[in-house]
Amino acid sequence: MAGTAPASAGEQAADAAGAAGSAAAPTAEEQRLDRAVPQEILRRSGFDSLTAAFTRALRAADSADEAARVVDRHGSRLWRRAVDRAQGKGPVRGDLSRDDDRPLYWARLTMTRELRGWEPRFTVPATERERLLDVLERTSRGQDTMDFPGGSFAGTGSGAGAAAGKGFKRIVLTGFDPFTLDRDIRISNPSGATALALDGTWIRTADGGLARVETAVFPVRWADFAAGTVERTLRHRLPEADVFTTVSQGRVGRFDVERTNGAWRGGFPDNDNLSRTETVPVGDPASQPQWTSTTLPYAAIVAAGTGRFPVYDNTSVTEIPAGGSAPVVRPEGPTPGSTARAGGGGDYLSNEIAYRATLLRDRLGLHDTLPGGHVHTPVLQFGAGNTDPATGTVTDPAFVQNRLDIIAQVRAIVGVAAANR
Repeated sequence: MAGTAPASAGEQAADAAGAAGSAAAPTAEEQRLDRAVPQEILRRSGFDSLTAAFTRALRAADSADEAARVVDRHGSRLWRRAVDRAQGKGPVRGDLSRDDDRPLYWARLTMTRELRGWEPRFTVPATERERLLDVLERTSRGQDTMDFPGGSFAGTGSGAGAAAGKGFKRIVLTGFDPFTLDRDIRISNPSGATALALDGTWIRTADGGLARVETAVFPVRWADFAAGTVERTLRHRLPEADVFTTVSQGRVGRFDVERTNGAWRGGFPDNDNLSRTETVPVGDPASQPQWTSTTLPYAAIVAAGTGRFPVYDNTSVTEIPAGGSAPVVRPEGPTPGSTARAGGGGDYLSNEIAYRATLLRDRLGLHDTLPGGHVHTPVLQFGAGNTDPATGTVTDPAFVQNRLDIIAQVRAIVGVAAANR
């Protein structure tokens, strides 16, 4: 940007309100915290102690600088605690299985609600509060710690094969928060659980090599994606990587490697109950393609025995054909000149993160050197007799085993991808 524009009247009013100490109302997502299930998950995981410590530290802060340190420290601590718990590090707190991603989700919302409603004894403009919320989001999602070992040679992995030359490959993997919580507030997202289980780990690839995995988790909110959270997180990570895969929960009983991603938002409500129906908003829209494609080795992934769930190469999309006006399903992929209405992964944020990540890959000039794309996991299902959210419990043995099996199969899939890069 050439310069900084003057603050608008609305921004000036917001800053004045912030300076006066006014607090913002909780979001729709944060309002779900008061229900019994989130509180049970926090209590049974021990994460309620983390949120209580954050609340005490934030309320005790005696300056804006101290508040900023509190937010950074406690956001990072939340992510590290969630990763350690998922990977069996440190003492067990509570009786929820370690692989559960939901404590991180509900603890983060507890902290963002506290920060949003915080009434300090000193001046905090609304813009500064928003900046602190952004820091809390990034640090508690692992978005600022996707750092591969290697020091000075980091950043030369995918194109020149520097990571392989150092004896290991680098894998970037992303997951998502739980979603559709008004349908069933007990929901867990296996992609988020996988991100916690694999962050900072070393895995054996299908060819016996060694790979390092770095992960982050993203919100299920249209506005965050429009604000560039995906590009900001991945812009400096993709040039370091040998493989990347965005992961989300998809269809029942199957994995899908999504061949094509579309530039369309279909309007399904997000976790804040907001809808967006529009072309995916990205920078430089004049050069924006309607479609992007996976460069993952999908044939090798489908052929490999990665776990108990079948894996499919999904080529179907929905398009408006060139010169047409009505959407058409194309099982074999888009036709020339068509307009996207759904990628293989649909028209929700799963498709959008795949579209954004692969478009970023292409705009960085890495299309021919960096395997990357989207993998949809099976829907994480509760066990028989525990499917009704009105009467069911927050966990059961089949639910835990399903999540563990999905995590293990994603690990195997990225191992195949790394071996075939």
